[in-house]
Amino acid sequence: QEFNQNFASGNYKAAARIAATLKSGLLRTAQVIQQFKSVPTQPGQTSAILLYFSTLLDYGTLNAIESIELVRPVALQGRKDFIEKWLNEDKLECTEELGDIVKSLDLNLAVRIYRKAKAGQKVLQALTELGRYDEIIEYAKESRYQTDYSFLLRNLVNVNPENAVKFAQQLLACDPPLVDINQVIDILLQQHRLQELTSLLLDYLKGNKPEHSALQTRLLEVNLLNSPQVAETIFQMDMLTHFDKPKIAALCEKAGLYQRALELYTDVQDIKRVMLQGGGKLNQEWTQQFFGSMAPDTCLEILTDMLRSSSQNLQAVVAVAIKFHTQIGTSRLIEMFEKFSSYEGIFYFLGSILAFSTDPEVHFKYIEAAAKLNHTQEVERVCRESKCYEPVRVKDFLKEVKLADPRPLIYVCDLHGYVTELAEYLFKNSLLKYIEVYVSRVNAANAPIVLGALIDQDAAEDFIKNLLQSVRGGCSAQQLVEEFEKRNRLRLLLQWLEARVAEGNQDPAVHNALAKIYIDTNRDAEQFLKTNAYYDSSVVGKYCEERDPHLAFTAYKRAWGSCDEQLVELTNKNGLFRLQARYLVERQAPELWAYVLREDNPHRRQAIDQVVSSALPESSSADEVSAAVNAFINAQLPHELIELLEKIVLHNSDFSNNKNLQNLLILTAMKADSSRIMDYVNRLQNYDGGAIAQVAMDYGLREEAFTIYKKFGLYGEAADTLLKSAEEGGESDLERAVEFAQRCNEIEVWKKLGRAQLNKGKVREAIESFLKAGDGDAYKEVVEKASAADAYDALVDYLLMARKKITVKDQVIDSELLYAYAKTDRLDEMDSFVSGTNTANVQAIGDRLFEEQHYKAAKLLYASLPSYSKLASCFVRLEDFSAAVDAARKAKNPKTWKEVAFAALSKGELKFAHTASLSLIVHPDHLDSLIERYEQLGLFTQLIELLEQGLQGERTHVGLYTELGVLYATYESNKLMDYVRQHSGKVNIPRLIRACERQNLWKEAVYLHMNYDEFEQAANCLILHPTAWTHELFVQVI
Repeated sequence: QEFNQNFASGNYKAAARIAATLKSGLLRTAQVIQQFKSVPTQPGQTSAILLYFSTLLDYGTLNAIESIELVRPVALQGRKDFIEKWLNEDKLECTEELGDIVKSLDLNLAVRIYRKAKAGQKVLQALTELGRYDEIIEYAKESRYQTDYSFLLRNLVNVNPENAVKFAQQLLACDPPLVDINQVIDILLQQHRLQELTSLLLDYLKGNKPEHSALQTRLLEVNLLNSPQVAETIFQMDMLTHFDKPKIAALCEKAGLYQRALELYTDVQDIKRVMLQGGGKLNQEWTQQFFGSMAPDTCLEILTDMLRSSSQNLQAVVAVAIKFHTQIGTSRLIEMFEKFSSYEGIFYFLGSILAFSTDPEVHFKYIEAAAKLNHTQEVERVCRESKCYEPVRVKDFLKEVKLADPRPLIYVCDLHGYVTELAEYLFKNSLLKYIEVYVSRVNAANAPIVLGALIDQDAAEDFIKNLLQSVRGGCSAQQLVEEFEKRNRLRLLLQWLEARVAEGNQDPAVHNALAKIYIDTNRDAEQFLKTNAYYDSSVVGKYCEERDPHLAFTAYKRAWGSCDEQLVELTNKNGLFRLQARYLVERQAPELWAYVLREDNPHRRQAIDQVVSSALPESSSADEVSAAVNAFINAQLPHELIELLEKIVLHNSDFSNNKNLQNLLILTAMKADSSRIMDYVNRLQNYDGGAIAQVAMDYGLREEAFTIYKKFGLYGEAADTLLKSAEEGGESDLERAVEFAQRCNEIEVWKKLGRAQLNKGKVREAIESFLKAGDGDAYKEVVEKASAADAYDALVDYLLMARKKITVKDQVIDSELLYAYAKTDRLDEMDSFVSGTNTANVQAIGDRLFEEQHYKAAKLLYASLPSYSKLASCFVRLEDFSAAVDAARKAKNPKTWKEVAFAALSKGELKFAHTASLSLIVHPDHLDSLIERYEQLGLFTQLIELLEQGLQGERTHVGLYTELGVLYATYESNKLMDYVRQHSGKVNIPRLIRACERQNLWKEAVYLHMNYDEFEQAANCLILHPTAWTHELFVQVI
């Protein structure tokens, strides 16, 4: 009623407030909304319906009817922002109808409304249209809404095929899939969406799983039937392997995809059919690979069928054959081509593998095919370049086919040595032009063989000469001459030979042939042999031996060495020994001389006679004489050599003064006839005296050697000769050596004599010789030998000389000189020497003399050092104790004091002993031995006085006080008590106690025990020994 009143009065806002606040909601109806909508709107005022809705929104949420009525006009106005705001503030009640209203404005807002309204089908449709497929599936799961995905997919295919594929992919990607793949395929096929289907299946089948074999088959089948190019693309992707291969292979064959069909077929008949049907359309590279996957027998079978089917397949067949000839077998492939007489196939097939094959059959078949096809240039090339064909077979084939151009045959015969057969073939077939071409352009080196064959075929001489002129110098003259010579037609070459000589040809064969022709025709043969420098002497000489020996000698001699043996045999055979001898002398060849003078030469004597009697005497060449002499030496013909040399040296003025020949004569006589040597030595003047004498010595000819040395003034060597004999035991030779030395008075001789005398033990004589020679170098050996012989007086003179002669001072010389002075008691000279400059080891010599008891000499040496310890020892040995004490005082050595003290005591020199002992007792280590020595000599009083005096010195010690106490206890006990009371703190009390106990000095012992804090021992001593007892002392001890 209140509502109506306010509404009737026009207070629409109040009326709206009442409707909004009424809890029963009775006023929230369509009638009330219609009532407000019917109120006309005054200009400038807010409409009643707008006031109604705004009031409702202020007080809460609109119901379904209100939401629809509010949103519809707002949606028509496109005010999406208001709707979004109300949805965000939850002011609207969402219904399917409300979503439909908003859908036209904003599909996304509509989805929000459908979701709140739980209008599942509407949500799915809207999400599908938006392409938000993930949300579709997610929503379906969340809301558990039973969705017909196939229906959605079908609708989407019509609207957006691309999105439909994506949606289908997502549906299929779920686990489990939300739609059956076959349904998807059917939907796409029904809509003729082949492209989308292919895209979907390719994505779905990318795992290439065996369980998808049917789907793979269907995908390929659909595309092969509708779009073979797409199917080919799928094949190229190589992602499907589990499809039905026979079925797909048949479809590929129908679709014209022969390559794919062949890949999928496994039956040979199928492969043959496809290959014959589409082999010409296949890619050759692929075809080769395909055949490579087949068994060789199958491959050969298919290739055979391809050849049988059509000649158009030849290129493909050849390509496969080239590629797989190793697997199939080259010979089998050749047989296949031959079966169809396909020489073209053989030609192209073998032409490709020829460079890599060494099979003779391959090369022959290629040559045969090329010849059959009239490819003459290729036949020629292979015949020229190949090294693998069988020459005989190819040669016979080419001769049989008789090509118009015989060049292939020419190359075969030329390369493989069938030149004679080639020449005969060309000559018999009147191919003379090719003969000329061959010898002039192809291989002129074989011209001799060709010309020889032509001579055998009785060819015209003019033709042969023309060929020779065309060949000129292109062939081997040696071979050409041999070919003509063995056919006895050498004169045919005269013109050709002379032409070669005119060109400057130096080939020996050319000149040999000319020489033979000149010899046979008697055309100045001797002049030619002497002047021509190019012929071979061995060949021409051999040719002349039976015709004219003198011409043969001329030829051999001209060789000058290379035909020596032939020359010797020729002259031996024909008795030409004078010529032989002259040649030997002129040739000067050691090996030739050796050959002639060998022992098994039956003609040696005749040759020697001619050399000695005529050839060598006629010679004025020293080299020729030397060579001949050396030859006799090497041939070991000493007697003949002596005969030769006497004739040269003694009767030929040109060589009388030749040193080498004189040497040789003497040396040869040494070997062969020593009786002649002395005569030669005296008669000859220009021989090498030193060397000859040495050889004489080697031969044991000492007298001759001595004579030679004297003759040539080699006095040292002469002396050696005598001394060597003396060394072997000849005393007379040593005397001769002395006499010789006195006569020649040469320093070198005296030196050698001195050494020899020294070795013989003649020391004084040796020293005398050394002094005459002024040779001090052997001083070490002289010292040794003179010392052993006690020849010190001579040694002094030698060493004085050695000191002057030897520039480098040696300690040994000065030292031994000192020793020699001492041994000869020349002490003044020794003292003077020591005082001067010297390098002697004075200490060592002094010690040596001291050991040998030469104390006076040693004293002088020790004093010069000075060495006071050793000097004191010397004075002791000389019993000069005063000097000994002075030396010991300077030595400051306890060992020296001890030596002096003991020696003085032994000799009863108590004063010097006392002085020495005072310096000794200050050393505790020597005190006991000194006391012992005094006691041994019974010098007790002197000993006590010594120690008492020692206590007055500055270097006292415990041992000194103790030992004096012990001596008091032993020898003067009355002094002991006072002594121990005075010095008890300075003595070794235990030792002194033991001394008192030994001497029964108990009072002193008690006193020492008490001072040593040994009161118990003191008490025991008092109790046990009454002589020590006093009551007061005992009480004190207790």
